Amino acid sequence: MKEASDPGSLAFRLVLSALAIMVLVLVVVGLVLSTLYARAAERAFDRRLDVYLKTIVAEVANAPGAGIPEPQALADPLFVFPYSGWYWQIVHDRDGARTVRASRSLRDDSLPALGSAVGRSGWGAMRQGYGAGPQGERLRVVERELDFGPDGIYVVSVGALSGELERDISGFDIVLVGTLIVLALAFLLVVLLQVRFGLQPLSRVSQALADVRSGKAERLEGRYPVEIVPLVREVNALIEANQEVVERARTHVGNLAHALKTPLSVLLNEAGTREDPLAVRVRDQAGVMRDQVAHHLERARMAARASIAIHVCDVAATVTALARTMEKIHRGRDLAIDVRLAGAARFRGEAQDLQEMVGNLVENACKWAASRVEVSICRDPPERAGARAFFRVVVDDDGPGLAPARRADVGRRGRRLDESKPGSGLGLSIVHELALLYGGRCELGTASIGGLRAELVLPLVTGAGPSGAD
Repeated sequence: MKEASDPGSLAFRLVLSALAIMVLVLVVVGLVLSTLYARAAERAFDRRLDVYLKTIVAEVANAPGAGIPEPQALADPLFVFPYSGWYWQIVHDRDGARTVRASRSLRDDSLPALGSAVGRSGWGAMRQGYGAGPQGERLRVVERELDFGPDGIYVVSVGALSGELERDISGFDIVLVGTLIVLALAFLLVVLLQVRFGLQPLSRVSQALADVRSGKAERLEGRYPVEIVPLVREVNALIEANQEVVERARTHVGNLAHALKTPLSVLLNEAGTREDPLAVRVRDQAGVMRDQVAHHLERARMAARASIAIHVCDVAATVTALARTMEKIHRGRDLAIDVRLAGAARFRGEAQDLQEMVGNLVENACKWAASRVEVSICRDPPERAGARAFFRVVVDDDGPGLAPARRADVGRRGRRLDESKPGSGLGLSIVHELALLYGGRCELGTASIGGLRAELVLPLVTGAGPSGAD
């Protein structure tokens, strides 16, 4: 799951927190189980040693005062073979005289005493612990202390190498660690699936918002979990409020424009009947004001359409039809308009707006071209993964071109660089402003065929959807 690897995502936080808790719990459980098993293994080992210990204690108890008996019941050869790892020892202390008898496997060495390290708990109580063996090896030792009063004190000990016990505990720990690792991986898989399933409604909300932005839907629809319903409700309310604000702005601008049209028409009509300098000045300024009103009214209309555009149109079909129309208009000049398609592209917005932007660029190219205009459509790859994609409409002509220093003036509203060509000077200004409203841009450069190059860059609609106006 790609989003689970993004440190800033909710999925990453949920997986990381679940993983931290899971590791903590499994480590604690592993330590507890390992400790419990180690203690159980020690008790089982001690019970095995205690069987030999009780055998020796029984023979000592049956002959108190007769010295240290030779245990006859211990016929196990482990106690006979030298340094076999299994040992017994009897220490008799009577009136300060200390006598020791041990198994043949112990040779001339002795077992460590546990009396000073482990407290007594009654007559004949068993004590257990670890100590160093005759060759420095680690032994598990159990012992009992028997007090026969005048007959002295007997301390009976049995010891064995702890390697077998430690190997048993180590084997269990290895199996336990492997089991916990497999369990951790299983839990991690469950957490990933749970997070993916739990966050799926957010992906649906994101897709629904993308559909609204791409023009496939007007609002968020569908059923969502109760935790997300308030978010969906507020987003829909925001969309509706934005539409209302845009509509009110359009209405106000329209009302203002229509309110100004009548006084301007009256001024033009009155000034049109006279030819004195004042009348000429009034006509000129009233004409400028009328163009300004028409421009801002058109801009308000474009802004409203760009803000709430829910239509998607095919760029190639629109541009091809427009090029054929322009070619017919300029048929008398024997002007060729070539359209090149380098990739399919769809535009989210009114087909009329796309026609107006591309039409102004193609019309301007036709005015200045000597014999040829080239229109190319291509898709720009995203700058990075997840970034917005764009398509590009490039219009080239083989006319005189335009110096780089003068290109910045082209986009200024009402600015005409050559009065010999017809027009109001508003065409390229409208292209610039309309492209910005749709999140794009218009750039000017030098064409490969010698004239001016105009590049219209607009956001690309991706994913499945209608290819024509919806």
